[in-house]
Amino acid sequence: MIDRKNIIYYIVFDWVAATIVWLLFYAFRRVVNDMALFGDMPIFTPSFNFYLSMTLYPVMALGVHYLSGFYNRSRSRSRLLELLTTLITAVFISLLAYFSVMIDDVVTSYTFYYKSFLVLLVLQFSITYLFRLILTSRSYAHLRNGKSIIPVLVIGTGRMAQKVTYDLEHKLRKYGRSIVGYVKMDDDVVTNDFLVLGSMTQLDDIMQRQPIHSVIIAADTLEEPDLYAIINRLMKYDVDIQFPPRSFEILTGRVRLHDIDSTPVVTLTQPSMAAWQQSVKRVFDILMSLFALVLFLPIMVYVAVRVKRDSPGPIFYKQERIGKDGRPFYMYKFRTMYVSAEQNGPQLSSQNDERITPFGAIMRKYRLDELPQFWNILKGDMSVVGPRPERRYFINQIEEKAPYYCLIYKIQPGLLSWGPIKIGYSDTVEKMVERLNYDIIYMDNMTLLNDLKIMIYSLEVIIKGRGM
Repeated sequence: MIDRKNIIYYIVFDWVAATIVWLLFYAFRRVVNDMALFGDMPIFTPSFNFYLSMTLYPVMALGVHYLSGFYNRSRSRSRLLELLTTLITAVFISLLAYFSVMIDDVVTSYTFYYKSFLVLLVLQFSITYLFRLILTSRSYAHLRNGKSIIPVLVIGTGRMAQKVTYDLEHKLRKYGRSIVGYVKMDDDVVTNDFLVLGSMTQLDDIMQRQPIHSVIIAADTLEEPDLYAIINRLMKYDVDIQFPPRSFEILTGRVRLHDIDSTPVVTLTQPSMAAWQQSVKRVFDILMSLFALVLFLPIMVYVAVRVKRDSPGPIFYKQERIGKDGRPFYMYKFRTMYVSAEQNGPQLSSQNDERITPFGAIMRKYRLDELPQFWNILKGDMSVVGPRPERRYFINQIEEKAPYYCLIYKIQPGLLSWGPIKIGYSDTVEKMVERLNYDIIYMDNMTLLNDLKIMIYSLEVIIKGRGM
């Protein structure tokens, strides 16, 4: 869970730091370089691009900070990671400024280039890190003295819950985590030491009433289907979901150690993709969707005309799908079926489905019906690459066979997916479950490189007309 208020502070401070850096560096360039050009004469040569550079430099700096993933991290920041991230971004920002501004300077000596770059790098790193250090130290101080707490809800009141309580009260106090209450499981033994807020039947009411940041599922005896049922109920809330690892999670490497003094936990809501790659992925989604909407506009106009002529009914078809965090959204497509296609309820379509219009079959073959989903990507409902979103009706059927479906809620659904490449079109629930398994593998191995591979293979499927 990202502390958005705290992130805003970092963005403002980074903007102020970049402005101060450029003011100081501008003074250095004009005084040191211009005075050298004119000998001992104290002439300060005006620069007509001063106001433009004063605007563009902070914007460029914030853009690099965003791409580094710095603004994706929660309030529990690693000081070492913050130091390294600030240093790396300072190098990139200085290089960009060097090639966009300093390269055009008229200088008396080329050593001025190197001195200028070094001065900018030192200013960018030191001032930015100083501001961030002040904010981070302030946040940690508030966590330690109780002015700011991270409210934690523990599900369970047995032995495992007691162990979690000990860790939070004795080992993780420095992070400001505080247990606001417990939820009693059916077979838990309740002691007077626990602040029990209610039972599992009251979980939704508790989540709505309490300002919960994290939920730790610490029941002593919990079968896998019951665990996924709890996760399903929690996914719609913007909270971190964790549970102590069992042998399976330890052996499969799903355990993440966030602090050397804490008990290792499995964090279900934390994507496996690095923070900087998440930022780059979102920027790519925006640029790609804008480019596609402009590039394919003539094709979409042609498709719209053909859909209207092919059969009576609307051109576009919107359908509610379930996206990230289990939240519903409307996904847009060109209509490929007759208007009365689902008058008897939701049905999966097949290759020779009579409900599909003649031109609809062509669209599905080459995925033309999915072009409007670039609008969903631009809005942030979807990504270019990710698990295909499903309707709640079919999700309920999938969960009967694969209760772990809820795990894919932690990432954005996508236009292109690995599952269809491997198994083709999912016209049965069994195939949807098989596709889900590929989505889980993708989710645990998310990288920009794997996204690129999926895009290339998907392009091959589309060109060959194997979309249906």
